[in-house]
Amino acid sequence: MGKASRTKVESTRREKIAAQRAAERRAEQRRRILLAAGSVVVVLAIVLTFVIIKLNSGKPSASANSASNGPTGAALSAVVDKVTSVPASTLDAVGDGGGAVTGKPATISGAPLTANGKPEMLYIGAEYCPYCAAERWAMIVALSRFGTFSGLSTVHSSSTDVYPNTPTFTFYKSSYTSPYLTFTPVETTTNVPDSSSPSGYTSLQTPTSAQTALWTKYTSNGTIPFMDFGNKYLLSGVSYSNSVLSGLNWDQIATDLSNPNSPVAKAVDGTANYITAAICKMTGNQPASACTSTVQSLESQI
Repeated sequence: MGKASRTKVESTRREKIAAQRAAERRAEQRRRILLAAGSVVVVLAIVLTFVIIKLNSGKPSASANSASNGPTGAALSAVVDKVTSVPASTLDAVGDGGGAVTGKPATISGAPLTANGKPEMLYIGAEYCPYCAAERWAMIVALSRFGTFSGLSTVHSSSTDVYPNTPTFTFYKSSYTSPYLTFTPVETTTNVPDSSSPSGYTSLQTPTSAQTALWTKYTSNGTIPFMDFGNKYLLSGVSYSNSVLSGLNWDQIATDLSNPNSPVAKAVDGTANYITAAICKMTGNQPASACTSTVQSLESQI
């Protein structure tokens, strides 16, 4: 090989080495850029995680409805089915509850309360309230004889009030349809404590001025639970002792409702029969499937 050829080969070799080194430098630069970008992404992800945790821990949930508060899914559907389909024969067998019912609807006088062309039953309560928790079981049993609920979910009463964590349902975000009456529920607060709220719990729904007027007219201190049956009959406060529900879960309570000899049935179904009687007086004893002879015998006590 001549000198010119060797020079050419050597030049080519140097060019290849230079190109290889340049490529290696570019690859190293890309690697450093990617590492830096990845680090930024990781830092941002960590910061975002802390922000989300801070926001969630600093603000209570707007509603207490969660899996920790009771059954969900198929289990919830099973419980709802039991509560909304208590046999008429069981309710008739329970009758007035045999002394388990301590609060009954009373007659009031006022302008008729109607909505959508039907008599209206107004309920005002709160998710934290242990007495509302007990009353809802009876309300659902009774109202299911006149119509259909959807969207019911479980909740428990306050963990710091009397009869803590009483299992129940909430009417918040539920709906009810009936050809006989309109049911209007108002759940004023959740069971989540809030020291800045006048009630001590997170606000949920606000009664209208008309609803508030009825509430304050018939209860001097805003008693809950509050039920106005067409402005003809009133039921406020507790109707039976929460103690019959103590130590029981949702499914156990729902199951006991169909056993007329159980303390739960005597208290809850007995209360439901009185609520049914008040509704029947509103609807002219319609339908007959709800306004049985047993229920009509209770109407004279209202």
